Amino acid sequence: MSLLLGTTITISSNHWMMAWTGLEINTLAIIPLISKSHHPRAIEAATKYFLTQAAASALLLFSSMTNAWFTGQWDITQLTHPTSCLLLTTAVSIKLGLTPFHFWFPEVLQGSSMTTGLLLATLMKFPPTALLVLTSPSLNPTLLTTMAIASAALGGWMGLNQTQVRKILAFSSISHLGWMTIILLYNPKLTLLTFYLYCLMTSAIFLALNTTKITNLATMMTAWTKIPPLAATLMLALLSLAGLPPLTGFLPKWLIIQELTKQEMTPVATTIALLSLLGLFFYLRLAYCATITLPPNSSNHMKQWQTNKSVRIPITTLISPSIMLLPLSPMIFATT
Repeated sequence: MSLLLGTTITISSNHWMMAWTGLEINTLAIIPLISKSHHPRAIEAATKYFLTQAAASALLLFSSMTNAWFTGQWDITQLTHPTSCLLLTTAVSIKLGLTPFHFWFPEVLQGSSMTTGLLLATLMKFPPTALLVLTSPSLNPTLLTTMAIASAALGGWMGLNQTQVRKILAFSSISHLGWMTIILLYNPKLTLLTFYLYCLMTSAIFLALNTTKITNLATMMTAWTKIPPLAATLMLALLSLAGLPPLTGFLPKWLIIQELTKQEMTPVATTIALLSLLGLFFYLRLAYCATITLPPNSSNHMKQWQTNKSVRIPITTLISPSIMLLPLSPMIFATT
């Protein structure tokens, strides 16, 4: 209830104090969810999350107060002072986990459960993204483009060496944030479309991983013994998140590259498209482990003697559009 309340307050407010209040409610609401397992790793994750978000919220409040001091405006869309714009970009980047303020996100996601990780990767990123969209006309294009390319590069590069699925998804999130940020100034609707499709695909993957109890690559190799159809569709959802053409995930990347080319930013579009190949490698590795391989040696994980064939309805309703939404792209073209 508090998560929904905080998110609603932030995205519907036009006063900086109300937006800050919503962000604080969100932070205080998610901390018990992170630390509810009473494991040292979970407590560490909750502490890191609290310190990072508290610092970012203080910076955001300082930014809005500086803008109000110089302009007399508390309206979110009237952010005009250059120092305030720089501070706000920094604060929102810390909250989202954009490079170079990304260090907390993989650690917090690794210390959380799958359902809490899903909230951290989707719902908790909505209010800061909404603030970025509202203030986009005032932000620095060079700074945002640099951070976006750095996020796409680091998200792909750091994900290559991971064996923990939650950390791989965390670096995937950082990479997708780069795609959202790079188009923010030129087409904010496209940023929101990318965010919505990312939330759809990530939710399907997190729920499937939670159902099959997959935490790392070793357990992913035995996922086909539990629910074989889910393992096959999980592979397609992972490839969709990677952005392969016949699947839904290709749609936002296609539109973003097209928009960047229209803005005569072909070198930037080429760079970020090449950097997405780094992410494609570890998505392919996850998909390969999920469907094709058998463990090369005796596994330490207990195999179920009787497979569970039932898949919950929310997973199927999420996985279907996260794979097959590309034919609806002409409608999205018309709206954007």
